Formats: sequence, C-alpha cells, structure tokens
Amino acid sequence: MSISERRTRLLIMGAAGRDFHNFNRVYRDDPASEVVAFTAAQIPDIAGRHYPAALAGPLYPEGIPIVEEAELESLCQTSRIDRVVFSYSDVPHSEVMHAASIVLAQGADFILLGPKRTMLKAAVPVIACCAVRTGCGKSQTTRWLSERLKAHGLKAAVIRHPMPYGDLEKQAVQRFASRADLDAADCTVEEREEYEPHLALGNTVFAGIDYAEIVPRAEREADIILWDGGNNDFPFVRPDLLIVLADPLRPGHETAYHPGEAVLRMADIVLIGKTNSAAEADVRRVADSARRLNPRAPILRGASVVQLDQPEKVAGKRVLVVEDGPTLTHGGMAYGAGYVAAMEAGAGEIVDPRAFAAEEIAGLYRRYPHIGKVLPAVGYHPRQLKALRETINAAPADAVITATPCDLAALIAIDKPVFRAGYEFAEMGKPSLSGLIDRFLRDKNLISA
Repeated sequence: MSISERRTRLLIMGAAGRDFHNFNRVYRDDPASEVVAFTAAQIPDIAGRHYPAALAGPLYPEGIPIVEEAELESLCQTSRIDRVVFSYSDVPHSEVMHAASIVLAQGADFILLGPKRTMLKAAVPVIACCAVRTGCGKSQTTRWLSERLKAHGLKAAVIRHPMPYGDLEKQAVQRFASRADLDAADCTVEEREEYEPHLALGNTVFAGIDYAEIVPRAEREADIILWDGGNNDFPFVRPDLLIVLADPLRPGHETAYHPGEAVLRMADIVLIGKTNSAAEADVRRVADSARRLNPRAPILRGASVVQLDQPEKVAGKRVLVVEDGPTLTHGGMAYGAGYVAAMEAGAGEIVDPRAFAAEEIAGLYRRYPHIGKVLPAVGYHPRQLKALRETINAAPADAVITATPCDLAALIAIDKPVFRAGYEFAEMGKPSLSGLIDRFLRDKNLISA
C-alpha cells in the first residue's frame, strides 16, 4: 500500500475564502491527509482553476483542483473520499444538512472545523466585528470602530475576511493603503466595496489567502487589529472582543444560518443594527432571540444612517437604484440603502432594471428571485462588469443612485447622472458601544483609566 493510499482523502467545500484558510491551518502540512479537491459555490468563475502549488505546499506539487459543488456526489464516489469538510458561510442550516446527507449517503464523514483549530493568535489585541448575515451593517460598524480608536491615538490595522477571486498566488498576502493599490491588484467591485471606504478614512487594509503570513504583517504596523468579517463567518484571528451584528429587517435569520447562529452564541457584544429603519416589534424579537442564545452578552442598539448626495436632484425623477451586490444575492435582501435613499428623496419612479438586464445580470435575477426592482452591483470578473454597465445604460432613467460602497462610476462609463448613497453607523440608547469599547481599551492598558 502506497503512502498516498494510507492518507485520509478529503474534499473541502468552499467559496474561495474559509476553505483555503481551513486547508492552510489544518491540512496543508498534514502527511496523514490528502485534499483531493475544493468544491466551489456562491462565487462565479472559481471552479475550473487550481489552488496553486506555491500555496498548497510540498505535499501538493501539482496544486489542488477547484471544481463545481454540483460534482460533490460523483467525486465522493469516484475519488474514494473519506471525509468532506464544509467550509463556507451564509448558508441556511437546511442547506448544510442537505450537503451532509449527500456526503453521508456515499459513506464519507461530514465535518465542520471550529474556532480552536482554525483561529490564529495575534501579538496585539483584536476586536472582531462579525454578523449573523451578510448585509447587517458590519462594515460600517468596523469603520466607526476605527475612528473611535483613532480618537484615542491608537493605530489600528484592518484585516478583512478573504475575497481572493483573481490570481491566487499573487493574492497570498495583500496590503492596501491607497486606491492605486486596488488598481494594481485588479480588485473586483466586491473587493472595492469593502476596501475603498476604509482607505477613504486612512485605514490600512490587509487581506489575501495565507493569514498566518497576513497577521504578523498587520500587527507590526498597529497597536490593535480590527477584524472586518465577511458573510456571517467567525474570525480567522482569535478576538479579545467579539462584536456580532443582528438585523431586525430579517428577524429570525439569526438562528437560521450557518455559522451565524454559532457566531451569535460566541459574541461578547450583540449589536442590533438598523433600528432606525425597523419595526419595534422586530427589534424586540431579535433581542429576545439573542438573549436566549447568549444571555451573558450585553445587547445594544444601533442605527444605520443613510445619506444621499444632492437629494434635491433626485426628487420627482425616474431613478435606477444600484445596491451592494452580496447583500442582495446570498444576503437575501430585496433592497438596500439605495432604495431607502431614493424613497426619502422623493424619487418620482423607481425604474425596474429587470426589463433591461443584460443576460449575465438576468441570470442573477433568475437565481435570486427575491430581489426587488433594484440592481445588484456585481463585478467578480470583466464580463459581469460589462453586463452591469449595459444594464444601467439601457434603463430609461433620469438618474442613478448607487449604494455600493465603491465608486462605481470610476469603474464603468455610465451615461446618466450618478448620485451616491452612503450609510454610517450611529449609536442609539444605553449601554453605548463607545462606553464598552473604552472599557475594553482600559482593560487592555491601551488607554488610561
């Protein structure tokens, strides 16, 4: 029997993020394990590629293939898979167990790797900002946190949950301090949505694939690390303070998604965002749910304040609304801040983009039928970005409101006036997030009592 045959044969189910991190942390250097393939979901154009040998290590001189998740059952059969590791997030509990059922029916194990095996330890304190779902307001809260730390004279490095959708080898370790860095890295719309607002505040952002290399580089530049989590995943870096956002516009979701429920149970602080836009009954429902799951964590309220450039130029006009893409797609929202801004500004008509959608965009509407008459900003690859431009320019609108955090008009040529809608975190009520953050900083001797 060869060494290869004695190794446990694994598949890692992922979406170009948590899957790579789990491999790097647990399996890359393990001679008893052989990762046969990654499967890909959620993100287009990831399947058909390889996790490169330079990142996979000496046990994988040919790299590791990345295949469509649709091949899961056949791969379990043909590749004699012993174990499947589920490694992506923002997934309904039922879908996780459907995947488990496919795997178990083929005789293989189905496992989830937890924080103890996958979190890295930083040499400086870490505040992590996570959420129970995509689109809860985590990024704006992280930006608010960065400003709070600066007010105390602290240097924070932001480490972002991975979005490696390009040349994986070149994206092993990334540092962004300017928009020129984003251009040089050929960042997608989805990456720019997360990075540009931080850069506008003067924050340095670290991201990539190999977080064992990323974390030491970040901590050399900072007094404290801010983990800006993606989807509803738990952090890759062990937090000293874990803030978890829940969304009263989606009550019940806090207990219905993986690993959002686990993250909520882990929280040191639960922050219910968007309370200025939600019904009080839904805010209370989410608060009661959080209290049942995590009775030790204080439950705070926050607002998401939407601001629109030149609202007077939108009043009475036909408006096309472009929203943050992931919030609408696997985030499950029908609309976002752009639609709210259009309504508040008195737009005369919201133009339904579905009638004018290029085929690449029309496919998204078919896949995510819950999306309302707004346009998700997608640009994982040039073909999608071209389709986005064509859809916007084909729509008979007087103006475009774009609520994607990146400067979309700087990436594509739009033939209509463009007005940007932004949204920022604001504190509401007591206890306050600022008070709890300051207490944490005092406990860590980062500020004086």
